[in-house]
Amino acid sequence: MDSGDTAWLLVSTAMVMLMVPGVGLFYAGMVRRKNAVSMLSLSFVALAVVSLQWVLLGYTLSFSSDVLGFVGDLSWLGLRGVSGDSGSIPSLLFVAFQLTFAAVTLAILSSGVAERVKLSSFMVFGLLWTTLVYDPLAHWVWGGGWLAKLGALDFAGGTVVHISSGFSALALAFVVGKRLGYEEHSITPHNIPMTMLGTALLWFGWFGFNAGSALSAGESAANALLVTNTAAASGAIAWLIASWLHDKPSALGMVSGAIAGLVAITPAAGYVDSISAMAIGGLAGALCYGAMLFRVRMRWDESLDAWAVHGIGGVWGALATGIFAMESVGGYSGLLYGNTDQFVAQVIATASAILYAFAVTLVLAKAVDMAMGLRVAQEEEYVGLDISQHGERAYA
Repeated sequence: MDSGDTAWLLVSTAMVMLMVPGVGLFYAGMVRRKNAVSMLSLSFVALAVVSLQWVLLGYTLSFSSDVLGFVGDLSWLGLRGVSGDSGSIPSLLFVAFQLTFAAVTLAILSSGVAERVKLSSFMVFGLLWTTLVYDPLAHWVWGGGWLAKLGALDFAGGTVVHISSGFSALALAFVVGKRLGYEEHSITPHNIPMTMLGTALLWFGWFGFNAGSALSAGESAANALLVTNTAAASGAIAWLIASWLHDKPSALGMVSGAIAGLVAITPAAGYVDSISAMAIGGLAGALCYGAMLFRVRMRWDESLDAWAVHGIGGVWGALATGIFAMESVGGYSGLLYGNTDQFVAQVIATASAILYAFAVTLVLAKAVDMAMGLRVAQEEEYVGLDISQHGERAYA
């Protein structure tokens, strides 16, 4: 066991955990003030639910011995037998690090049900979704499943975290339906500074998310940290310019662009250099801005744009990994360096993650809706979820 690697991963785990309330603040600022407590609560609930699920069931489904390339077996149920070292770090530290990834993923997809979901239904859905969508996808890519055997690359979660949460949020939004008054009157963010604070926490936490995924305190982590910051900056500038050309230089757009850049670099962080990261982040900002405009034109109420930012950003990042990967950085080469096989593997991984996450989420959402109802009553939605679900106000 290496004490430096262990210390770095302890810090990274805490940094990724901080991303969960970061998501909550990011989303809470974008909803109306009557739903701010609700949006923050959904992120904290995601952390609590996944923390228990991961220890009992999630880790073994994701990382234990392979079953037909699809999921892990139950040999580590309740973390039974998980001890000792995992490379240069304690095995239980790897468990904790991966737990925070699963928690932030569930928090992200709360975008699809903002301002209208029952807390109880979200908790049940979150437990089912993490078990039946996130855990199998994590096994496919990181746990020795069929995509790992195919050679697909995902350094820190482009397919597992961002494609899964983004496209699942869209499926969830289709099932739960549009918010009351959507398209009839303005539904504007109530606190953009809160969203910008959430972005700051996410940007900071993402260094642990990506650089921590090197699982060591060395050159790979340093490269991942630098390209993460570079892509975030490129994404922020790209979206800012795009919104400026369209209307005014939106602060909300700028921070959304930063998140888009962070999302897109996530699968590639261990495989590309800083110049490639500029291209990946900049294109992510422009693509995700376009995806947001497309969503609006299609009249989809995927309220806080997890699909446009995380879903489309994750798709671009996964494909960009197969394009820009450099052997001198992470040992793999992409399409730009003549390796078509890697790009094909990325295409297959991207398509399979989209189809699986969207289809299974659709089924799970419909099942929960039929069993207990996903959506609050109309009068509860009208007064706001802070009062109707929590009996509290964000601003007394």
